[in-house]
Amino acid sequence: MPPMLRIRVADADVVLHPSGAALLSAQETLLVADAHVGKAVSFRKLGVPVPRGTTTETLDGLSAALAQTKARRVVFLGDFLHSRRSHAAPTLDALRRWRAAHADIELTLVRGNHDDRAGDPPAGLGINVVDEPLPLGRFALCHHPQSIAGTYVLAGHWHPCISVGGRAFERLRLPCFWFGDDTGAMPQHATGVLPAFGSFTGMHRIEPRAGDRIFPVADDVVRAIPALPIA
Repeated sequence: MPPMLRIRVADADVVLHPSGAALLSAQETLLVADAHVGKAVSFRKLGVPVPRGTTTETLDGLSAALAQTKARRVVFLGDFLHSRRSHAAPTLDALRRWRAAHADIELTLVRGNHDDRAGDPPAGLGINVVDEPLPLGRFALCHHPQSIAGTYVLAGHWHPCISVGGRAFERLRLPCFWFGDDTGAMPQHATGVLPAFGSFTGMHRIEPRAGDRIFPVADDVVRAIPALPIA
């Protein structure tokens, strides 16, 4: 069992998994942002030499996260497929095999910007597809980070990471969970952003604000960084 971190967000229990997924305990729902399935094959079809096996790696990671969290449902927070080229036969075959092995898991996709271009997943995969926001308990599940009055938004899209270490050329970039202030002092910051789940995705360095909580992932462990004080 990899080290997971249990925290409170908007007075709800959330478990952070080192894969980048987050479990909403009360709903037994695993949130997965930015899987970008089929990104590598999309690049290869454009003539860009990139690694193979990334779809399998992503799906194996999802299987492990489901087994370790005991989630009964997955909500993909957008960008499930990378592009229309992700509908390549080998990619869809891998998805069908994965789905058959997890037929009892409810799957929902909240459309993101890449989903708009890629099109919805094939109906045979049994994925319920909706537009953002998707209400769930205390949260609004989205792809794009945004402010929605009266709720705490959980989203993806930004592929957040932080830089750690010494001099610039020695610094490491670590994917991270980024949770904005949920105390009511700064309601416009009531948004949490998950790291990208896909095994072949980039990262965007964030600039934390006062009251934010940052949880980087390193060596398959989710760690906590003290929140910046609110002035």
